[in-house]
Amino acid sequence: MTAPRGLPARLTAPWLMLLLPALMSALDTALVARDVAPWQVVLSGLAAAVLLLRRRFPVPVMLATLPGTYVSSIWLAPITAVYTVAAARTRLRTTVLCASAFALVEFFHYPLADHPIAFDRDTVLNAITAVMLAAGPAALGLLTRTRRELADRLTELTEGQQRESRLLAERVLASERARLAREMHDVVSHQVSLISIQAGALQVSTTDPRARDTARTIRELSVRTLEELRQMVGVLRAASVRRDEPLAPQPRLADLPGLIEGSGLPVAGEFTPGDRPWPEAVERAAYRTVQEALTNISKHAPGAEVRVRVAARGPRLVVEVRNGPPPHRPDAGAPLPGGGHGLVGLRERAQLLGGSFTAAAGPDGGFTVRAELPAAAE
Repeated sequence: MTAPRGLPARLTAPWLMLLLPALMSALDTALVARDVAPWQVVLSGLAAAVLLLRRRFPVPVMLATLPGTYVSSIWLAPITAVYTVAAARTRLRTTVLCASAFALVEFFHYPLADHPIAFDRDTVLNAITAVMLAAGPAALGLLTRTRRELADRLTELTEGQQRESRLLAERVLASERARLAREMHDVVSHQVSLISIQAGALQVSTTDPRARDTARTIRELSVRTLEELRQMVGVLRAASVRRDEPLAPQPRLADLPGLIEGSGLPVAGEFTPGDRPWPEAVERAAYRTVQEALTNISKHAPGAEVRVRVAARGPRLVVEVRNGPPPHRPDAGAPLPGGGHGLVGLRERAQLLGGSFTAAAGPDGGFTVRAELPAAAE
């Protein structure tokens, strides 16, 4: 329960909200105590005291307030009790019976001998007063209960709509992922398989040792690409993938020498990652950074001198790939296509780990890719 603006929170405490009607009813009793006997005051005070239990026992509390109403003109206690019954109980018959009992007690007021019932104007006014005193809090309690039920129902409908929207989005996402998986399998897998087959045939048929080594490298890269592609297709086809459960062994820092050796580039490597155990996400990000940089160099600056440095600098792992200007090659042909999505992915990967990433051209025409990855990435 939150406090209204301008009121301290202690003034709206639940125990005070329970005590307030009882205090008001006791004040009502004190105001009329001059005209009643002491035992009647005690009975009316008891009716005010039992209001503290009205939330837990609404019907017994309402019945306990009726004797005080019968012997004196104490209205606040039964009015509060009738309201609580109407607001708490779900059966309308219970509310009607409690309100009728209060109206009858108020109409046939003590003592009956001093107020004989006559069919005149005063009797009609007393009956109307009794009915209004009972019907008013009952109607207000029913309205409160109806509003609460509508609010609960609206909350359920809202949660249901949100759940249906989430399920619909998941179905659409699953359908799109399945479509992407089919496209990747039908197009990329087919073409990479053809590359692997052609490279294998060239490796067997050629007599040039250099061409045989190149064909073997192409075949190994094709097989590795098909394995990673198969893993990605499995991820896209999966209905749900746990983020903490890798689907296949992920590349680590120890795999970097093999990656550099298979790139076919003149690379000078410097590896000083230190003795500390780096998180798996950091090692994987470092591997992907070097892999993407070497791929871009092979596409846009083949033959350029490359320097790869992986070193620990305090709590961070620094990965830097620097290449010089590409040599002039008249037979280079048309440049390979590239959209820069790889560098964007590396920047996002580094930022998700809490690190930084930069990629910029140098004044000599070369290019530098640098990533700093924190050790506390997990």
